[in-house]
Amino acid sequence: MGRTRAAPPTPRSIDWTLSRPGNQHKLGYLLLLPAVLLVLAIIVYPLVLSIDLSLQDVKIARIGMERQEWTLQNYERLFASAEFWRASWVSIKLVALVTGCCLLIGLGTALLLNEVFRGRAVARVSVALPWAIPEVVAVVIWWWIFDSSFGVLNWFLVTIGAVSRPVAWFSSGGTAFFVVTVVMIWKGYPFVSIMLLAGLQSIPQEYYEAARVDGAGPWQRFRYITLPCLMPVLGVTVVLVMLWVFRDFSIIYVLTQGGPIGATQTLAIMTYEQSFGFYNMGYGAAIGVVTLVICALAARLIVGRKMQSLY
Repeated sequence: MGRTRAAPPTPRSIDWTLSRPGNQHKLGYLLLLPAVLLVLAIIVYPLVLSIDLSLQDVKIARIGMERQEWTLQNYERLFASAEFWRASWVSIKLVALVTGCCLLIGLGTALLLNEVFRGRAVARVSVALPWAIPEVVAVVIWWWIFDSSFGVLNWFLVTIGAVSRPVAWFSSGGTAFFVVTVVMIWKGYPFVSIMLLAGLQSIPQEYYEAARVDGAGPWQRFRYITLPCLMPVLGVTVVLVMLWVFRDFSIIYVLTQGGPIGATQTLAIMTYEQSFGFYNMGYGAAIGVVTLVICALAARLIVGRKMQSLY
């Protein structure tokens, strides 16, 4: 008698090991593997490379260069530098002013756009325009507005008699810092408005109706309903705006390049100048690592406090 060949397995008889309930976590890990590898390639590896570079006395980083011994010389020089502490103070001032003003203007705008009125769709699009415009293009426009010779702002101020002669906005530290702050607020508040508007629309209207029945006024509804419900969104928004202001480079560099006399030099500008202006890449990497640590601690502190306030 001849042997009978076994029938080929049908799709139902195939053992799909990863699809079993007990092995679903393995399938999840397998699906996450490409994303994990991508994060390691574009975030973790450059971060480790920057930390390694900051511990070496490197002038110009090149592929295949000889490694040097680790040293804390860059960090010792950094913390003993008056330029670093001045740049840190400028960064802190800029973060505080821009973040605070963006939150106030953004919250007011979001509350207004959350109301029902004619032309609300057009108003929402108009508010989002500054955020949508490419940053360098917008900054160049503002640079022409504040120009001391041909700027429309000086023409307007002289015309109405507010000043007797054009103001040299970029010649003194105070006015240059004011210009940078104004441009950053203009660029940043639409993002806050969009985030808070999304948070406002997620609040159930039943809360406000019940509060009206209980006799709560507008301020009481805002204090006891709107603000508590917005806290999660508000915490994330504050962190994102702070990180954006702290690391922003293009606005300051196009407007003032960190001048005059370091009045608008932030840690981001200092990192660029040391790395690509004076070719002290090891020292510039040390500034970048310290900036990263400051941003991480600030974000952890704010998010931690927001989460504690919810429970």
